Amino acid sequence: MTRIDRIAALGAKAREHILILDGAMGTQIQDLKLDEAGYRGARFADWHCPIQGNNDILNLSAPDAVKAIHRAYFEAGADIVETNTFSATTIAQADYDMQSVAVDIAREGARLAREAADEVAGRTGTVRGVAGAIGPTNKTLSISPQVNDPGYRDVDFETVRQAYFEQAGAMAPYVDFFLIETIFDTLNAKAAIKALLDLRAETGEAIPIIISGTITDRSGRTLSGQTASAFWYSVRHARPWAVGLNCALGADEMRPYVSELARIADTRIIAYPNAGLPNDMGEYDETPNQTAGHLGEWASSGLVNIVGGCCGTTPDHIRAIAAAAKSASPRQPVKHKSAMMLSGLEPFELAS
Repeated sequence: MTRIDRIAALGAKAREHILILDGAMGTQIQDLKLDEAGYRGARFADWHCPIQGNNDILNLSAPDAVKAIHRAYFEAGADIVETNTFSATTIAQADYDMQSVAVDIAREGARLAREAADEVAGRTGTVRGVAGAIGPTNKTLSISPQVNDPGYRDVDFETVRQAYFEQAGAMAPYVDFFLIETIFDTLNAKAAIKALLDLRAETGEAIPIIISGTITDRSGRTLSGQTASAFWYSVRHARPWAVGLNCALGADEMRPYVSELARIADTRIIAYPNAGLPNDMGEYDETPNQTAGHLGEWASSGLVNIVGGCCGTTPDHIRAIAAAAKSASPRQPVKHKSAMMLSGLEPFELAS
């Protein structure tokens, strides 16, 4: 089955059913309890600085473990899994002085997910998709990291765009979608969108884009200050296959902002919250049934088209979510409106 065939099949399924995304990769990697040597593997045994915690490097140093995690999520009911490439950019890999292998990390992360998807699809006869995960990096284009110099930036737009362009180009042969996720700064997301549109122009391949922002707290805004509606108005020009929210909040806290997007977006809604809020030890206590209870209600209320889990979620969470959403009908995107839609921190709409 070609990528065009898979996208068409998933699109057809999405018209009749709510699609299921996978859960947290990091949570599953933490459960492996790898030490420094476990992260290094043979290839990086002599690396000159510590790399423990660089989850994406496991695409190169422990590929079987990464592939097994993808397989577990598919077997739990996921229609789409994300690649283990959240930090597979030269910018993010600079924390480990691994800029030189960022492209290799991205390529192998996408290839491993594709292999797992194809193996499960071949065994079950069902289409399984791969979303190339593109994280926000550890830099922000909208906010100064120096309190006394609000105009200062660690990085510029073109540097971020180029990093994303290299990452996406490496993943492109294997993925069905690009997923720009955990967006706390919309300007970073715009750099990713520009990179993907540039790649599309260069290759002629229109790989669909999915966009997922992050409401950082109960203020209902991203870290760069936008409401959910303003965020949508800022990125709708990319004509995403789906738009939504993930991370930072549990389902209970995230629901009003998912509802806000569902009210205005003329595309599919994706939502994958954390397993509740972290406890004092930074761990997540929400059980699979609790998370599934929330997302099942979203599904029955007609808010979503794609659901899954972020931090703290496991294959058991995804299995429960898939069961809870199974009988619900997918949300119908709102009709495209002819109007001028602008945004700063707040949305502005001028009807025609």
